[in-house]
Amino acid sequence: MKERQPRYCGVNRILLPSRWPAPGRLDSGQYIYKAGYMDTESALAALGALSQSTRLEIFRLLVRHEPDGLPAGDVARRLELPQNTISVHLATLKRAGLLTSQRHSRLIIYRACLSRLQDLMSFLVKDCCAGSPELCASVITNLSACCPGKETQS
Repeated sequence: MKERQPRYCGVNRILLPSRWPAPGRLDSGQYIYKAGYMDTESALAALGALSQSTRLEIFRLLVRHEPDGLPAGDVARRLELPQNTISVHLATLKRAGLLTSQRHSRLIIYRACLSRLQDLMSFLVKDCCAGSPELCASVITNLSACCPGKETQS
């Protein structure tokens, strides 16, 4: 029977080997991410993946299609890109933890990992205020304006 692979998205993720090691013997393939925490290496991987224009367009497209996601072929058609190059970009974004994928029959549906985006945004602005929240007020206002709450939508 094939073992299910863990999803590499969001906070509180745990990647463990298929067998538990002896107590006190952890291998280098084990990672435990705490809620709301992103280290510098993870942030650099995410920013590096988004630093190419095609990958940035792909990520933004998939964010617009949350929570349903899109198959790889639809992503390629909407952005007018060849299928062979889109798979390379999708793989790069997935390795950085910005995308998840799920197989549905013959299709692979890609989704943006919004919790990873939230972690990245928090990492970038975590220390911006230096104890003075009024310095970050405009940043917070701009971010909250792009996603109005349900009570403000009519």
